Amino acid sequence: MRLVIIRHGPAGDRAEWEAEGRDDRLRPLTSEGKKEMRRVAKGLATLLSRIDVLATSPLVRAVQTGEILASQYDCDTVTLEALAPGHDPEQVVKWLRSQRGDTVAIVGHEPDLSTLGCYLLAGERSSFLTLKKSGAGLLELNEPADPGNATLEWLLIPRVLKRLAE
Repeated sequence: MRLVIIRHGPAGDRAEWEAEGRDDRLRPLTSEGKKEMRRVAKGLATLLSRIDVLATSPLVRAVQTGEILASQYDCDTVTLEALAPGHDPEQVVKWLRSQRGDTVAIVGHEPDLSTLGCYLLAGERSSFLTLKKSGAGLLELNEPADPGNATLEWLLIPRVLKRLAE
């Protein structure tokens, strides 16, 4: 299985949002964030011809990112609570084991996505990778999909993904 790990696009300012007493789970992508994600999605399409399953965190900015990606790939999305901030990466691993597609994509948040990637690559719950907003990485999950049994194929910043779209 190929696993595409994608960090949500740029969202509104967290401090301003919270200063107004608003729930961070509802903080949306900015208009520039949506524009950036559309270009990133086009760039991803030059690297990946299809996505079989696309799962997103339930937070609005991740769902919006997933919707942009789904429109590029014409795929359905599912919301996965295990991709919300603060969840144990093993919950995502258990979900991945239940998937049958060749290419699965997930959209979530930092530092959780980096922790998940490192857990899959090295079996460590620490983070030696970093995903920028709108950044993406591709991992090859070897059978069985156990922690420490994955290979990193690529890890790209948004600027590179947007250039691929040109």
